[in-house]
Amino acid sequence: MTLIEVYILGKKYAVPRGLTILKALEYAGFGLTRGCGCRGGVCGACLTVYRRKGDFRLKTGLACQTVVEPDMYLTQLPYLPGNRTQFPLPKGPVEDFAVAEYYPELMRCVACNTCTKNCPMELQVMDYIAAAKRGDLEAVYELSVECVMCGMCAARCPAELTQFNIALLLRRVRGKNLPRWSQLDKRLGEIEQGVYAHELADLKTLKPEGLIERFKQYQATRGEAI
Repeated sequence: MTLIEVYILGKKYAVPRGLTILKALEYAGFGLTRGCGCRGGVCGACLTVYRRKGDFRLKTGLACQTVVEPDMYLTQLPYLPGNRTQFPLPKGPVEDFAVAEYYPELMRCVACNTCTKNCPMELQVMDYIAAAKRGDLEAVYELSVECVMCGMCAARCPAELTQFNIALLLRRVRGKNLPRWSQLDKRLGEIEQGVYAHELADLKTLKPEGLIERFKQYQATRGEAI
């Protein structure tokens, strides 16, 4: 096992080469209660700031996806206190929604593209912010739907935007304006009539091993086996 030296919170540690930052932190003895979640690059909880020796540039990444390098200086940001507004959704469609009323800093964007460069999901963050300015909810949805809410874009934004929260608000407004799916009422009626009661009762009798096997069958056949 080859060990390399990394610096965590300014202190030097020797960790095995090839570990992710998250595993290296645990190997070094850090018990993580914050800044640790899915470990698969999906939840966005493990925002990490690091710098390579000899390089003045600060880098960002997800600790569960970024591999440690020799002489890496790193620290975690388990929480980013970004601005988040509240918008009470009405019962009906949202008409003439002006996002700048809730996030006026949106108009401070200078289109520097720093947000896009720092996104671990390689999303076109600057493009969806431009779409937000135009009020193009569909474009914001298409460009931001895979956002993991890690906050890297906001952490480096010179205009101090919270891009991920802006996109989240607009996705919710878009969802509110979508027409009700025609099959929804049908499925709700079937549930109320007890159409699936037998299947649910059967699932309740299964042990964890049986549930796992049933789920594998479901995945393999896309539901045809259930």
